[in-house]
Amino acid sequence: MGYKVVVVGATGNVGREMLNILDERQFPVDEIAVLASRKSLGTEVTFGERTLKTQDLDTFDFTGWDMALFAVGSEATKKYAPKAAKAGCVVIDNSSLYRYDPDIPLIVPEVNPDAIHVYAKKNIIANPNCSTAQMVVALKPLHDRARIKRVVVSTYQSVSGSGKEAIDELWDQTKAHYNPTDDYQRKVYPKDIAFNVIPHIDVFLDDGSTKEEWKMVAETKKIVDPSIKVTATCVRVPVFVGHSEAINIEFEDFLDEDEARDILREAPGIMVIDKREDGGYVTPKECVGDFATFISRIRQDSTIDNGLNLWCVSDNLRKGAALNAVQIAELLGREVLRKG
Repeated sequence: MGYKVVVVGATGNVGREMLNILDERQFPVDEIAVLASRKSLGTEVTFGERTLKTQDLDTFDFTGWDMALFAVGSEATKKYAPKAAKAGCVVIDNSSLYRYDPDIPLIVPEVNPDAIHVYAKKNIIANPNCSTAQMVVALKPLHDRARIKRVVVSTYQSVSGSGKEAIDELWDQTKAHYNPTDDYQRKVYPKDIAFNVIPHIDVFLDDGSTKEEWKMVAETKKIVDPSIKVTATCVRVPVFVGHSEAINIEFEDFLDEDEARDILREAPGIMVIDKREDGGYVTPKECVGDFATFISRIRQDSTIDNGLNLWCVSDNLRKGAALNAVQIAELLGREVLRKG
């Protein structure tokens, strides 16, 4: 006996990836429905060897369905997630809408699986921001050993985090660079992304940080430990898929780089590729399509008493979004619903 699963926003990058991962991980699905807005109504998507037609999100009845994986923006989520939750369908939401609600768990299954039991307060579970998700997978096992005081992170985030239009924008700008007769208009980013980097993700806040940077701070505190101090600089780079992060960690206790490497090798969801030679590290291009969060360049920071540096790379459409949502669904089934 399996689950009745709904994927909301099934025609988008993350929604399609959710369907792929549900199939790849052989999630016990008895029945599946794929929903989209009316402008995408009837669009076909694949689930394993099956082809499914999207149904209208506006008229769909969530009664009798076990869980709904939401991959739509905050506005649509605000309208439809409470409707699904009220009908008894557990919502796993990929938007930022519910992440900071104290009554809604924000979960990375490798990090804080026990938080799953808080879901019943509102029948909603939040999926973290893509840049936070991969970072906390690396931070948690190190925090358990030596207690993290402070994290300084600089991100190198791919354009897929901004959706299909951003992928198209990078592609069009790249082609236009080599063929000046090609015309393009910037629609997604305020400056050219091809052959460039943009130190600006989401809106600017009063203190000069961006919303993306604030998210990494707030979410790390909620998921791992509220006492950890985090400062972030988030940068968009001309990469199609895969987020990278340079992370500097200051601990309360000394942690040797060799022990840190051993801890990370044993930690769930992590693959350590760390050879001090040409190519002995992972780049975003190499992580595309993989479930793991890859860690490289582990080394002591000699400028502080208890410091480490590391390089963290992951497929942002997977661990940063769709994979984490499916892992939450697996956790929900295993710990709470227990049907599959």
